[in-house]
Amino acid sequence: MEQLPEDWQRGLVIVAHPDDIEYGAAAAVARWTRMGKDIRYVLVTSGEAGIAGMPPAQAGPLREAEEIASAAVVGVTEVEFLGHPDGRVREDLDLRRDLAAAIRRHRPEMVLLFNFGDTWAPGFVNSADHRAVGRAGLDAVSDAGNEWIFPELAELEPWSARYAAVAGPAATHAVDVADTVEAAVASLAEHRRYLEALSDEPVESQVRAIIDMTTGPKPGFPAERAVGFELYHFGG
Repeated sequence: MEQLPEDWQRGLVIVAHPDDIEYGAAAAVARWTRMGKDIRYVLVTSGEAGIAGMPPAQAGPLREAEEIASAAVVGVTEVEFLGHPDGRVREDLDLRRDLAAAIRRHRPEMVLLFNFGDTWAPGFVNSADHRAVGRAGLDAVSDAGNEWIFPELAELEPWSARYAAVAGPAATHAVDVADTVEAAVASLAEHRRYLEALSDEPVESQVRAIIDMTTGPKPGFPAERAVGFELYHFGG
């Protein structure tokens, strides 16, 4: 397994929900911000349907605040929420347009996306939102560089990223995160209220188990801790 290219300066992470980034990939983000790279986050929803017993009008602002605090732990200060409905994200032209616009606004060389396959592992179905956002996001990387697909975005100059990398089980490349695992732990722990609703286990125990699972060694990659990505090349 090869090292993910790091010959870029600005990265944009696109995910469906608050906490998606923190399930391991924040360790790579922490590495990159320590290297001086400019990393920004775009979240398609505010995660407002994610806490049982808490109405969306209350949960949305809470989860946005947790995400902003979580991002700050790993050196990210620009966090944008697009306002699509949590749990009901549609893979359609409206989503592609909104993501293409975000790519044009932030002008990344690297776009980071998350697993958009049907499953996480055999027998574990992936979220419909994850599938929609990942697939639309990959299309939007190309859309952002084409002036004719969404003419209504004419006020935003077309932009072509060089790479897209998808975090998930189909990894072709990896990033050594041995030095930033603890930053990832602290970043995920900022989602305290959300994690408390997921399990009766102490938040600290949940966080450590999640990070240990998602940043373990990768086959053929010489690092004790790593995050894996599937790499795509574009023309930027």
